[in-house]
Amino acid sequence: MKTIQKASGCTTRSLAILPSSLGRAFRGFSTRFQAPTSSNPPTKAHRCSVIANSQMPNMLSGLFSKVAKGGGSDQAYFLDNAPSWDALSQMAKAKMEAHGVDFWADPNQGPTHPLALKRTFGQPESAIRVKLYRDHAAWCPYCHKVWLQLEEKRIPYTIEKINMRCYGDKPPSFMAKVPSGLLPVLELDGRVVTESAVIMELLEREFPDNKPLMPRAGSPERARADQLMRLERKLFSDWLNWLCSGWDHVGGRRRVEAVLDAVNTELGAAGGPFFLGSELSLVDITFVPMVERMAASLAYYKGFYVRGEGRWPAVEAWFNALEQRDTYMGTKSDYYTHSHDLPPQLGGCHMSPEGETVSAMIDGTDGRSWRLPLAPLSATSLPEPYSRGDHPELDKLEAAAKMIKNHEAVAKFALRGPGKPGPRPVAAPLADPTGVPALEHLPAMDAALRHVVHALLVGVEAKQVSAEALQVSSSAGGPSAFTGAPVVSAAEYLRDRVGVPRDMKFPAARQLRAHLNYLIDQLAAS
Repeated sequence: MKTIQKASGCTTRSLAILPSSLGRAFRGFSTRFQAPTSSNPPTKAHRCSVIANSQMPNMLSGLFSKVAKGGGSDQAYFLDNAPSWDALSQMAKAKMEAHGVDFWADPNQGPTHPLALKRTFGQPESAIRVKLYRDHAAWCPYCHKVWLQLEEKRIPYTIEKINMRCYGDKPPSFMAKVPSGLLPVLELDGRVVTESAVIMELLEREFPDNKPLMPRAGSPERARADQLMRLERKLFSDWLNWLCSGWDHVGGRRRVEAVLDAVNTELGAAGGPFFLGSELSLVDITFVPMVERMAASLAYYKGFYVRGEGRWPAVEAWFNALEQRDTYMGTKSDYYTHSHDLPPQLGGCHMSPEGETVSAMIDGTDGRSWRLPLAPLSATSLPEPYSRGDHPELDKLEAAAKMIKNHEAVAKFALRGPGKPGPRPVAAPLADPTGVPALEHLPAMDAALRHVVHALLVGVEAKQVSAEALQVSSSAGGPSAFTGAPVVSAAEYLRDRVGVPRDMKFPAARQLRAHLNYLIDQLAAS
């Protein structure tokens, strides 16, 4: 049996698209959970996820680099004939107006957004009593709970994002407040509170008029809610024992199936779609981070589908109901991001033979999943169900808009691919916040990104029959031609570091990954 362990140190990537840095890993996975290990422990390697924001130097994703087909021939050249950034910006603006969307809107206003730093929900700033410290990349499940609770209750709050240990140092100001360095942390009226369960209980007690999320103390409904919280701990334990170990594969699967049977039964007991009935509660918010990560990681490492095949219909209905809520969708990640952000936090995940085909699909290394045309998304699409479905024109527009807004930072970040390792390495094998980008190739990368964004805005077929087609040849062909090899390396680096939700939503991320592969394949084929 194959044992693959992912690196226990990691970085994140963030498309210089978004202002952010990195955060912290699962508090408590390494301190509270000891998974069985074999005498032959897995080797450290693989990738995490997220795109790097050049404004925040600590953002990288420790993801192993995928090898593009044909891999960057030194003889490939392409022309700088794509529209300018100003022209692309005007195209994106016109399209957003036509579709009634604004991907450049203030993230602090409107629906839940991973880049928001101040949420007032229409109240004056004087109403803000709460400050949340959470991880930059939205990897931490404990931060996820508190973040979702604040959004559901619409409690005014501010946010400060903190590095995760695996890819960077925590600021001294934070360590002075919280010597353990653990996240999440809440400040309420200046009082520092740690431990997610304590924080969530405190928020319910201190803000009773903001949409109560737990039944009244002493009621039968409250007793059932408390019992369901214990079921969540059982699910957590059975999931990690199977995910992180190569021992007793059959028994691990059987225990996960049994706990999912119990969860499915409980979800139907009060009529659904949520645990306590028709309204979302703190029980659901407690389950969300773990079940979301469980569905992603078991598909990737074990070839095991929690949703999408109909075995647990109440679990399917629960996910579908969650995906109708903007609060959840603003915090939701994708299978690729979770499959690579979990190993650094857990110290390793065990790959079974059943997971290899599914992991190739999630990673896009199967030759189809990250290449155009993309298969539609739905509540039953595999390997990754997504009940809201995809909307290709809007998804491509979202990806293009994010790239346009931060194109200078994106290009510099991507050039770490053909650049040099930094002088100050961190624990994660591919986390290199001090990496030296190959800026001598900046004009070429800028031109390449304009080609990608143009394709996102007009479509590859329309682009390739226009005067602004991506033209590739084996000869330089004039002063406006660039060598393709360093661009291929940079585009691969960028593609593998598109993270969800921080950089963009899942449907937009898959479009960007596929359009970067369009560039890579064109350059590698000549």
